[in-house]
Amino acid sequence: MNLNSIDNVYFIGIGGIGMSALARYFKANNKHVAGYDKTPSDVTRALETIGIAVHFKDSIANIPEPFLNYDTTLVVYTPAVPTDNMELVYFKNNKSFSVLKRSEVLGLVTENTFCLAVAGTHGKTTTSSILAHLLYECNVGVTGFLGGISENYNSNYISKGTEVSVVEADEFDRSFLTLSPDIACITSMDADHLDIYGEAEVLQESFVAFSNKIKDNGILFVKNGLPIDGITYGIEDDSDYTAQHIRIEDGGYVFNMKTPTTILENFKFNLPGRHNLSNALIALAMAVEYGCPHPQLANALALYKGVKRRFTYQIKTENLVFIDDYAHHPEEINAVYEALKEMYPGKKVLAVFQPHLFTRTRDFADDFAKRLSQFDEVLLLDIYPAREVPIDGVTSEWLMSKIELENKKLVLKSDLISKIKASKADVIVTMGAGDIGIEVERIKTALHGK
Repeated sequence: MNLNSIDNVYFIGIGGIGMSALARYFKANNKHVAGYDKTPSDVTRALETIGIAVHFKDSIANIPEPFLNYDTTLVVYTPAVPTDNMELVYFKNNKSFSVLKRSEVLGLVTENTFCLAVAGTHGKTTTSSILAHLLYECNVGVTGFLGGISENYNSNYISKGTEVSVVEADEFDRSFLTLSPDIACITSMDADHLDIYGEAEVLQESFVAFSNKIKDNGILFVKNGLPIDGITYGIEDDSDYTAQHIRIEDGGYVFNMKTPTTILENFKFNLPGRHNLSNALIALAMAVEYGCPHPQLANALALYKGVKRRFTYQIKTENLVFIDDYAHHPEEINAVYEALKEMYPGKKVLAVFQPHLFTRTRDFADDFAKRLSQFDEVLLLDIYPAREVPIDGVTSEWLMSKIELENKKLVLKSDLISKIKASKADVIVTMGAGDIGIEVERIKTALHGK
């Protein structure tokens, strides 16, 4: 498809974080953009402020007239939208329309750029946002499509030119196989999305297929220990790129980076947690391979602020710390725990967790329970269904029964603040990929002055 021949781009599920980044891209490139989403959100409101029309009732009558012209309209949808969505059914049944998945459109947008892609079951959003920020600060003509809101730019879309693109290579629904990157990395290959893949081995095979999508003479980085050949990276190990002489200063990390040819000294990174340090390391490695100079990279990394809902401090005082994180997989929960243990040794930690998806809860219940049992106290919300229908026996009560912790409670969202305020914890962390993020501001307001 020639995107230059398209005047209108219509998004079904425009409020999705990846979808909204693409919507911003097309709007910035002078296309007419509109879309549907199930509910209003900060993301949809931000789109409306830049002139993108969004409606919230699934109805063909709500589609603006110009977007019903199949000759000039591209329809983009996300697999998170139900297959019986009336608008999606209408466009798909009318064969004259070009109807593509978000990942397919991302592949089209980036195919004529120098593409840097970040793959992995964890770390994609933070790594890609660090990488896009590094290139931006090094004056590279970069466009970044992010899976979260960058604190530096208050956006999931970063634009300084079109020569280079930075994208998240999403394994869900095998979406990353639509990309053909020049430089790519794989941060992790832990089992996830088993509703799509069935078993962990099939998921791993898809990462191998992704590694084969890299262009001729391209570069692949892999986290040390993963069963795929590439340039390795790791923390204080024998990798090709490794972080060395790590020390904590003012709540952040200072470290050196060993490359295959030299040692680059004195990087400062202000996000806590070894998992975040690993994300910073691979972003630096990819930027070095692209050709960014050490002094500019060091300055840029020190200025990086993070991604909203990725170990985001909401309150940080002597008496109380409140952190919010998107963690929705057992290994992500463990990464949050390890970061808290390193930064706040000896402090009592309350974990508030909202499980995301019935299938994920079912598939990883024992691992969730093991990771949550590490905290001093747990408040567990109902499972957030997202695109799924309930599964018999898969409930938060069932998950709670597996958590080996005396201080644990099931809570409704309506009771959440009172239960949090009753806690004697020094550190509070909210975790989950559902609508728990909506509660964060209310919790923060209630806790001020505690």
